[in-house]
Amino acid sequence: MSDHPETPVAPVEAYEPPYYVAVFTSVRTQDQSGYSEINARMEDLVKDVPGFLGMDHAQTPGGLGITVGYFRDADALAEWRSNAEHRAAQERGRAEWYQSYTLHVAKVERSHGFSRA
Repeated sequence: MSDHPETPVAPVEAYEPPYYVAVFTSVRTQDQSGYSEINARMEDLVKDVPGFLGMDHAQTPGGLGITVGYFRDADALAEWRSNAEHRAAQERGRAEWYQSYTLHVAKVERSHGFSRA
């Protein structure tokens, strides 16, 4: 989840399918030492992946966090999954920051949006 207050609140736009989503749902531990810095680095790093389309975040008051990453194709998603710095952050997350998490990857077959003018 982004701790960047200047980020405008808006969902990632609807893209022409097909494309892929990675839905990461988590509950974090009490000790979040270093999390914000690594999270900000991952948000910057994923933007360099060719085919990265965007990311949405949500956090419930009870502590459930949801991050959805959008990728143009399976190759873009695979590049992000295999990024060495991302892999190291995943290991640290399992060791320190996450009580539990799930990851769901899906191919989007339909997409549309609405925005009030």
